[in-house]
Amino acid sequence: MSQIVVASNRGPVSFTRSDGGGLAARRGGGGLVSGLAGVAASTDVLWVCAALGDPDREAAREAPDGRLDRAGHDTGGADVRMLDIPAATFQRAYNSVANSTLWFVHHLLYETPRAPHFDARFRRDWQSYEAYNAAFADAVAQSSQPDAKAVVQDYHLSLAPRMLRDRRPDLRIAHFSHTPWAPPEYFRMLPDDVAVAVLGGILGADHAGFLTRRWADAFLACCAELLPGARVSGSCVTYAGRTTRIGVHGLGVDGESLRARAAQSDVAERQESLRAQVGDRKLIVRVDRTELSKNIVRGLAAYRELLATHPEWHGRVVHLAFAYPSRTDLAEYRAYTEAVHETARAISEEFATPTWDPLIVQVNDDYPRSLAAYSLADVLLVNPIRDGMNLVAKEGPVLSADGCALVLSREAGAAAELSDDALMVNPYDVTQTAGALHRALLMPPGERAERTRRLAAAATALPPARWFADQLEALDRQALG
Repeated sequence: MSQIVVASNRGPVSFTRSDGGGLAARRGGGGLVSGLAGVAASTDVLWVCAALGDPDREAAREAPDGRLDRAGHDTGGADVRMLDIPAATFQRAYNSVANSTLWFVHHLLYETPRAPHFDARFRRDWQSYEAYNAAFADAVAQSSQPDAKAVVQDYHLSLAPRMLRDRRPDLRIAHFSHTPWAPPEYFRMLPDDVAVAVLGGILGADHAGFLTRRWADAFLACCAELLPGARVSGSCVTYAGRTTRIGVHGLGVDGESLRARAAQSDVAERQESLRAQVGDRKLIVRVDRTELSKNIVRGLAAYRELLATHPEWHGRVVHLAFAYPSRTDLAEYRAYTEAVHETARAISEEFATPTWDPLIVQVNDDYPRSLAAYSLADVLLVNPIRDGMNLVAKEGPVLSADGCALVLSREAGAAAELSDDALMVNPYDVTQTAGALHRALLMPPGERAERTRRLAAAATALPPARWFADQLEALDRQALG
């Protein structure tokens, strides 16, 4: 099998400073790491990633050409080349362009009377984004064997496929978008040349993948309407003398691995603790980062409206909200996190009694406690305003002990697979969401269990290994014409 080269901002291993002052490596998680695990056992896999902090930079500098071999680190079976991109370049590319511009565009997050504001400072930041993508293109070009398959990941590296194509036309290149894709009327807020560069950059790939048909169609529409000279035919885009096939590759969870992790003792301990804290009350659970698109504040407002309009639930329900800090170096995220806590405090002040706290907010990143909460949940609330997929909606039903009713936003990518058995909501409609929570709490146990069984089957139908293998197969089909 041909060499596989993965390029992504975050790699399969990261480093921290140990108590003794040395570097301690920790294996990463997520669908891409899981998807590569099976492939790496049977072929040559190189993962090119960025050093994300000072310990990563030190590790990259200590390794020859930043290469961390699979024998010396727990990388899931891949060799790793970690790029020591200058810190200022990385921060401008990552925070100012990837996370504060492209993420905001694809998730429709801008408060448009005030933002975006594309001025001279943005142009400086854009140059850093170009340099960041060029560093990846150079590294993949230098490290790839003849006829290798290069699989480029996500919005951080939108320009890299075209840059890599220019450097190594012999490679088979794929790009995958883990986010939604903005419709043309929103995407065109980007400066014209930036919009063309992003679209044209991805079209440097032979195959461009998306999580759902909806996001793929939005990309095709942007190419048709905003990219001069592009020709869209079915699921193919011809641009600058070459054709890129657009594919849909849904991502689910590895049910076997997830259940095995949930069976470990640390999860059982947290289950016992949570049950003691909640008692025999109904439990509504959400598990999110305090990311703007996750819609935590409206979710809390819906819970508050449930308590206000259905006082029969007082003392009989608890909402456990995991709200892990996210992107705290961005002002918008710090302000949003504070809004989450202010809303939570107001709910407790309004409804709590000496014997009942209606709301528990968990801010520390505690993965075993999240798994424990899934198993105990009567209701799982997943209400993002926009989400590429949302694996929480899939993990919860897989781990549910007695069945959980899923209240799911129609704007989550997971809605394409789970809508038949979830209670679907408009994420902006707080009253509708409150009503869905009420119906979920009242759902008969038999119906809840049967819905959960079907949700779990859908959630595990496309595990990470299958998701990644499908992309490689799509590249092979493209090569065969």
